Amino acid sequence: MTTVHEPAVPAALADLSVWPASTTESGPGHLAVGGVRLAEIADRFGTPVYVLDEAEVRHRCRTYRDAFPDAEVLYAAKAFLCRAMVRWMDEEGLGLDVCSAGELELAVTAGFAPERMVLHGNAKSPRDLETALRLGVGRVVIDSPSEIARLAAAVGPSGSQKVMVRVVPGISAGGHEKIRTGTDGQKFGLSIADGYAQHAIARILDQPQLELTGLHCHLGSQITSVKPYLAAVRRMVGLMARLHEQHGLVLPELDLGGGHGIAYRPGEDALDLTSLARKVRAELADACASAGLPVPRLVIEPGRGIAGPAGIALYRVLSVKHSGETVFVAVDGGMSDNPRPALYGVRYAPRLIGRHSTAASARVTVVGRHCEAGDILAADAELPADVRPGDLLAVPVAGAYHLSMASGYNLVGRPPVVAVRDGLARLLVRRESMEDIRGRDVGL
Repeated sequence: MTTVHEPAVPAALADLSVWPASTTESGPGHLAVGGVRLAEIADRFGTPVYVLDEAEVRHRCRTYRDAFPDAEVLYAAKAFLCRAMVRWMDEEGLGLDVCSAGELELAVTAGFAPERMVLHGNAKSPRDLETALRLGVGRVVIDSPSEIARLAAAVGPSGSQKVMVRVVPGISAGGHEKIRTGTDGQKFGLSIADGYAQHAIARILDQPQLELTGLHCHLGSQITSVKPYLAAVRRMVGLMARLHEQHGLVLPELDLGGGHGIAYRPGEDALDLTSLARKVRAELADACASAGLPVPRLVIEPGRGIAGPAGIALYRVLSVKHSGETVFVAVDGGMSDNPRPALYGVRYAPRLIGRHSTAASARVTVVGRHCEAGDILAADAELPADVRPGDLLAVPVAGAYHLSMASGYNLVGRPPVVAVRDGLARLLVRRESMEDIRGRDVGL
C-alpha cells in the first residue's frame, strides 16, 4: 500500500536548501542549475549522469579561503578528481591532498605544481612513493613505522623530502563507525596513547634525508560539531610540547585534516565553518601559549565540503513496483555509481524533475538496477504518487564520493560528469562505454 501524505506539496515550494545556489525553477518541476535545465542535460548526455556546478565549487573554495585566511587549504582529491577540478583548485589557490600515484599524476599532467600537494595513505605502494619523489611532491604523510626506512632509502643519502606524521589523537567523531578515523584500533595513523607516534617521530629525526615539518590528524568524515576539532588541537599541541621538551623540536605545521560535515537533506546539520575557524584559531593560540610554543601554520583538507553540494545525480525511472506496503521506484543507476547508502546508510532526498505533478506525495524506496537487495539509493523518499517509468529523478549533494567510488558492477559503465556554468553545459568526464570495458579484457 502506498503511504500518501496530504496535502500535496507543490514543486515550486519545495525546499532547495541543499541544492547549489544557482538552482532555479522556471516552472513547477523544471529545475535548472548553472542556468541549464537538468532535463535538457539528461536528454543530451543520457542517464545516469552527474552534473557539477562550477560556480558552486569555486564559491566553496573561496568560502574556505575566507574562513581560514592564514591556513593552507588542501582539497581532498579522493572526494572527486578530474582535470577540470584540478584546474579549478589551482585557480582558486588551494593545494591538493592526494592518496595515490594515480591522483598525483593526473594532477601534475593537468598542470598542478607537485610541491603544493601532500601524499597520504595508510599503505603507500612502492609506485606511490616513487612517483611522489620523482615528481617532487611537497610533503609525504607517514602513516606507519615501515614507511620511514622505505622512504629514507628511496630518497637516498643526498636527497631530502619533507614529511609529516599522521597521529591518532584518540577522539571519536564522524557520521558512521566506518568513517571514524581518530580513534585507536583502526588502520590509520600512529597512536599517542601507546607511544607509537612518539617512537616514529624519534626515528624520523634520526633520518637526515627526512625533514619533519609537522603533525597530521584526521578525525573522520561527516563531522558536524566543532568540539572534536578543539579536542584534537589540545591533544596535538600537547604532543608538540612533549616533543619540544624531549628533542628541542619546534614544528611549523599542524594539519587537522578534513571531515567537515554537510547536509544531504533539508533540515540536516552541517558544520559551521565560520565557528570552526574562529574557535580552532583561538584554541590553537591558547594551547600554544600555555605550552610556550609558537603557533604553527594550520593546514586543513576539505573534500566533501567543496565538491559534495555542487553535484547532482540524474536518473531515469525504469519501473515502479508495489511489494506489500512498499513502493519500489527503480532507476537506471544504483550502487555502482553511488555505493554510499549501502556502505554507510546515507540518506538522500531525490526529486522529480522535467514535469509538473499535482499528485500528493508518497513515501517510496528508490532502488538501483543491480543484483543486490542492498542496492537502495533512497529509503523513505518523498515523491509524487504518480511517479512512473520514464520520469527523471534528481539527487542533490552528489558531488563527492560518487564517481570516485564508482565500480564496474554488472558491467553497466560509469556515468559521465557534466559541468554547468552561465547557461552552458560541457562534458568533463565521458561515459564509460562497452568499448572501454571490452578493451580491458584481453584474455581468451
